[in-house]
Amino acid sequence: MSATTDSTHRSPEPGPGGPGPAARAGAPTQGPALYHPTVGRLTYRALLGRRRALLLCALPALLLAVSAAVRAVVGADDTVTADLLTTFALSAMLPLVGVIAGTGAIGPEIDDGSIVYLLAKPLRRPTVILTKLFIAFGVTLAFAAVPTLIAGFVLNGNSQQLAVAFAVSAVVASLAYSALFLLLGTVSRHAVVIGLVYALVWEALVGNVVPGARTLSVQQWALSLAERIAGGGLVTSEVSLPVSVVLLTVVTVGGTWLAGRKLRTLTLAAEQ
Repeated sequence: MSATTDSTHRSPEPGPGGPGPAARAGAPTQGPALYHPTVGRLTYRALLGRRRALLLCALPALLLAVSAAVRAVVGADDTVTADLLTTFALSAMLPLVGVIAGTGAIGPEIDDGSIVYLLAKPLRRPTVILTKLFIAFGVTLAFAAVPTLIAGFVLNGNSQQLAVAFAVSAVVASLAYSALFLLLGTVSRHAVVIGLVYALVWEALVGNVVPGARTLSVQQWALSLAERIAGGGLVTSEVSLPVSVVLLTVVTVGGTWLAGRKLRTLTLAAEQ
């Protein structure tokens, strides 16, 4: 009788495919997921708060208004289209939106200390970073790449494939900017200020004026794609396409990896 009772109340041992101790404790047993819905939802809500949403909407609205005015005054001019999309969309609007989205995806949580509560959950740090990168990239696409495409059609109806060329460049640059500014948000409490200086001084000014600095500009790397797609020699870049692809990959992958490493150090500091 006692043997039967013990057998009845004994917890079943996990089979070969059953959960182990780590799984019963709630620890993750598989490789890092690429996206976590809860982290993504919280990041999305934080990014599209009232003040950030106004800033994100103002820049593309201004681009579209200027594009409509230029089309009404000048008409469908390919040269004017290429110049406006280069100087306004890629050099100014895109990096500014990237600053807002990339730093806003994680910077405020680090500043107010709420990141500690997120890191206390059984979430792999690469999953947190990849989720925030995905949201920042999506926001930058919506508020920079898509308006660039629309502005190109408004300006000249995609003549010489300019609208598509600049939209593709904006997509690629959006990913690089998201990774770069996400990293910046993890390493500095002044990420927004540093990002704005980079966007307004380096990308919009130095990257367009100083020849040597152009080779270290995300804008110039993205323009090499537009140069390959657009016709008529209307778009030029200081960096060749193969070199641009390598540099964009290094910035995107390296920035994401370093942000994950920094997040691990934040976890250790919180635990101490």
